[in-house]
Amino acid sequence: MGGQAQVVTLALDALLALGETFDTVVILHLDPQDPRVQRALAQLEAEFADGYQGRPVRWQAQTLYAQGTPLDAIRDGREAEAVWEQARDLLSGLKRAGQRLQLCIAGGPRLLALTLASAVMLHGDHHDRLWHLYTPREFLAQAREGAILHAPPGVDVHLVPVPLVPWGAYFPALRELAQATLPPTPPPQSDTARCTAVWARLTERERDALKALAEGALPQEAAEALGITLKTLDTYKTKILAECRAAWALPEDTWLTYRFIHEKFGPWLK
Repeated sequence: MGGQAQVVTLALDALLALGETFDTVVILHLDPQDPRVQRALAQLEAEFADGYQGRPVRWQAQTLYAQGTPLDAIRDGREAEAVWEQARDLLSGLKRAGQRLQLCIAGGPRLLALTLASAVMLHGDHHDRLWHLYTPREFLAQAREGAILHAPPGVDVHLVPVPLVPWGAYFPALRELAQATLPPTPPPQSDTARCTAVWARLTERERDALKALAEGALPQEAAEALGITLKTLDTYKTKILAECRAAWALPEDTWLTYRFIHEKFGPWLK
């Protein structure tokens, strides 16, 4: 969702019209400080105050981030990669929890729709559905900015099924490979003490390396910024990740990368 609350409600109404059921709604959205997004979230909060349309439904709004900062747009490859990783994390987590997905790729940046579509092809299965929301042009103009949240009778708003090939279901090794490269999800508040403990055990130069990686620099970029070789940076990174493995009580065979540092320490340093 970019800032149009009606995209969510129209899609849910169309699902109900098809006889589909759902118990949880997850809304990916841009920077909540944007006035349009703020208004849309407030409208949706009212819509979900007592479930949805008399049904016990939970909703969750999830902000899109890059380098620990909420995105107001997707402007470059690094931001696109961050969105891809969040989409992958979200969908793979839902599938591990046994959820069936009804994914609507209308609303928000087009690049978000593309990343969600590719993520569901990797982590989805034949029980999941990918939808595009069709809205007549005249009604689309009338409903903009959440002016109309539910289509009146006679207006042809409906969901168009998008062909979905769940490659991950055919080739599970693809999912395993993707999971191996996924960074952990952004840290909850309880990770604050762990980040503090790791920071306290590092030297000044190791802290400089951690800070550069936490801010989103790639290893080569971090090494150049610090005026050191990539080999020296790798030595610092090995020490940092060893302290992280101890602080988070992770098994020795847990694979950690610089992305772990970015996701855990980026918000903490801010």
